[in-house]
Amino acid sequence: MAQGKLLYAQSGGVSAVINATAAGVIETARDKGIKVYAARNGILGALREDLIDTSKEAKANIAALRHTPGGAFGSCRYKLKSLEENRAEYERLIEVFRAHDIRTFLYNGGNDSADTAYKVSQIGHSLGYDVNCIGVPKTIDNDLVVTDTCPGFGSVAKYTAVSVREASLDVASMAETSTKVFIIEVMGRHAGWIAAAAGLAGQGADQAPHIILFPENVFDETAFLAKVKATVERVGYCTVVVSEGVKNPEGTFLAESGARDAFGHAQLGGAAPILAALVREKLGYKYHWALPDYLQRSARHLASKTDADQAYAVGKAAVEFAAEGLNAVMPVIVRLSDEPYKWKIEAAPLQKIANHEKKMPKNFMSKDGFGITAAARRYLAPLIQGEAPPPYGTDGLPMYVTLRNTPVPKKLRAFKAG
Repeated sequence: MAQGKLLYAQSGGVSAVINATAAGVIETARDKGIKVYAARNGILGALREDLIDTSKEAKANIAALRHTPGGAFGSCRYKLKSLEENRAEYERLIEVFRAHDIRTFLYNGGNDSADTAYKVSQIGHSLGYDVNCIGVPKTIDNDLVVTDTCPGFGSVAKYTAVSVREASLDVASMAETSTKVFIIEVMGRHAGWIAAAAGLAGQGADQAPHIILFPENVFDETAFLAKVKATVERVGYCTVVVSEGVKNPEGTFLAESGARDAFGHAQLGGAAPILAALVREKLGYKYHWALPDYLQRSARHLASKTDADQAYAVGKAAVEFAAEGLNAVMPVIVRLSDEPYKWKIEAAPLQKIANHEKKMPKNFMSKDGFGITAAARRYLAPLIQGEAPPPYGTDGLPMYVTLRNTPVPKKLRAFKAG
């Protein structure tokens, strides 16, 4: 790695363990004598030259990031266009890097972030400025290719499985005279990994969740209602897990509102009430539904230790890869064995990861499309293992850290992104 500073930025929706990755980056860089800046609010901070000097933070506060949810430096949903469409933004990034002697750029995010890191590595070379760009994996959706799993997913998987088990015990206790159908909607636009994780909550046809609706499968109303009815008649109640990305036979999201986010994705959230209304209308059952939404990705109190360890490890490895002179790569998780669960970190080319999406394998879904298989359990089970609870204060609440986030003095003209 060329001499200079390291810039770290968080991207997109955060996770319960993304700050553990930040801790891995900063602590490893400090051990190597590398100064770390962070971009405030992700890539927008880099474009606006709104940088944070992490050297002003106490060692204990950086360590506390390992158990603090949210994005410590702020994140954003902002997709850089192609080099051809908006070369000015990429040139601006290099201008900021040059002004502050930034020679390493670590972009912590998902597919879009991997693509951005790869493009920045290209433009840096063409503009004659050496900068090592490393994509650092983070996505609760678990949809990055090459890596066995994505930091952030294991904790969402654990939260979802625990929530489904606990809520189902509640429903079962009241089913005789009250709720017959409970529906929980989980995140997952195109890939049903989180929905699948809910399947870890129970074993066998009579244990919840009784029905899982994956975005990889087209929603079949008749088959769904028949399954709900048969389950209620056999078990007494029915727990349904639905991914927000489930589509009808016409290819439209059940939960699509018509709004779009900053990446151009359809704004989702609302499949559960649609299914609930269907159950009431067609079957007449009393129901309840839940939309955990941000609770899924912010639940650090219920994080998976496996996930927290992996999140820290990819941050540490990213700095080490940059120090070795690697460029346009991502530290990925390689599974060595299921039982006992073993894994390691390797470098993979960003070009093979950017803009690709890993969906649920067909052999992970049961033949009727409403559950998970033994193969899915073998893959998922290790990812939710272990507890990594935060410290608790005398008020009974978790003790999370808020950083000072001291700004770096600006040297350049103002720049309007977007």
